[in-house]
Amino acid sequence: MRLSTISMNNLRRRRGKALLQVLGLAAGVATVVSMLAITAALRADTEQKLDQYGANILVVPRSEDLSLSYGGVSVGVSTAVQELTDADVASIRTIPNAENISTVAPKLLGAVEVGGTRALLVGVDFPKELRLKRWWTFEGQKPEGSEQVILGRDAAQRLKASPGSRLQILGRDFTVAAVLNPIGNQEDGLIFADLGAVQGLLGKPGQVSLVEVSALCSTCPIDQIVAQIGDKLPEAKVMALAQVMKSREETVEQLGNFSLAVSAVVLLVGGLVVLTTMMSSVNERTREIGIFRAVGFRRSHVVQIILMEAVLLSLVSGLVGWAVGTLGSSLIAQRVAQLEAPVSWNPLLAVSALGLATLVGLAGSLYPALRASALDPAEALRGI
Repeated sequence: MRLSTISMNNLRRRRGKALLQVLGLAAGVATVVSMLAITAALRADTEQKLDQYGANILVVPRSEDLSLSYGGVSVGVSTAVQELTDADVASIRTIPNAENISTVAPKLLGAVEVGGTRALLVGVDFPKELRLKRWWTFEGQKPEGSEQVILGRDAAQRLKASPGSRLQILGRDFTVAAVLNPIGNQEDGLIFADLGAVQGLLGKPGQVSLVEVSALCSTCPIDQIVAQIGDKLPEAKVMALAQVMKSREETVEQLGNFSLAVSAVVLLVGGLVVLTTMMSSVNERTREIGIFRAVGFRRSHVVQIILMEAVLLSLVSGLVGWAVGTLGSSLIAQRVAQLEAPVSWNPLLAVSALGLATLVGLAGSLYPALRASALDPAEALRGI
């Protein structure tokens, strides 16, 4: 009789214990698969949102006379050797990695006097600026024309303005479309107006003071995009905002570490379930093992029989755990975590689940198998 046949027959006779082992190991595998799948989806979702929320590259003229802080880098009204232009802004979209650029938001800065109060006027492309600054919340509505402005909270208080108020800036009338809720940085004191209108008011047609770039770099090095923009704009200074990049890297790393820690604990529990079940099975089969040894089975044969049972149960557990884990993670990601990134049915993860279940099953069965093979046939048969 073949050893594999003995293993299969034993599993059929002991369906209850086999089912218990499958359920215990499958639960562990399903948990690990769910954690890995959800973490992968959460990582993709986080990277996507980090890429979309805020700039991670700053382009400014080469000048030492800068005064306004953006992302830890000081910029502002300056006597730059050469101003940036609208053509420079357009050229950023022509770099080799242009598909990785989400938003290019140019700005023109100028000090103005409004109602007897000095303020800093910022010309922006409102659709691009609002796409870049998705954390902005405000009272009022989005600007719909070049005659409307958005005020920072501090600027609105100094000017005693609110949504619907009229302001005169350098002889031109503007309507306050919205007032930003407090942000806690220099933007609270700014006046945001249409870029073209500000270029005309300041007498700088086609010029910009700086450009904020949001790059989708989860699949490409940020330094490569910075270098490419630098090649396109040799007269400009191109910088990656280290704070944004560091935040993204730390977030992704923490997600990975958390997943590994939880997976290790669950696998340990799964291994203990297998060990306990197999030890119980060996204790119940003492006489059977004694008969095998008495009729000439070697110790290695006994070990192989038990490990074959463990492999068969582990493969079933791996398949069940992968299917349940993937389905469960899809439901959790969409309905509970509300992630935008989908959880995919990953064949590689299925192979990993089978390998993981087999490894844990063998590890948990090795000691019971060795113990069974060490049984004294005479001692095992004494009770017959």
